[in-house]
Amino acid sequence: MREQTHDTLTDLGLGTPAPFIAAAYGLPALLGVQFLLAGQALFGGLSWDLHGAIGGVIAVPVLALLCYSLAVPRLRGFGWWTGVLVIAYGVQLVLAMSGTGALALHPFNAALLLTASLVFLLKVERRRSAQTDGD
Repeated sequence: MREQTHDTLTDLGLGTPAPFIAAAYGLPALLGVQFLLAGQALFGGLSWDLHGAIGGVIAVPVLALLCYSLAVPRLRGFGWWTGVLVIAYGVQLVLAMSGTGALALHPFNAALLLTASLVFLLKVERRRSAQTDGD
């Protein structure tokens, strides 16, 4: 039997739930849309309302990833990275609601959140790849 080398690779035979995979893909996609909308609001005359609305929608994949990593035992290895995503998203909300001084850090934190979401997606894909390798 092959030794487990990483806790995100636990119980590969049980698979990875499709909503978990969808949330892992959806989060960086929505964050990319946020960057595009921010650019359009700054330089294209688009209202900031859509940027704010999509920012609220981003809570859906973040919370889905959190719930799955807490509720599904084989996904608990993703807990640390899910925590990073939840904290970064929470900081993003606080920065968005703060004054202009704190708002200046909003794009930097968004870049950190996007980076963390891409690392998370790579970890999910590594799990999926290990599943197919074991078949």
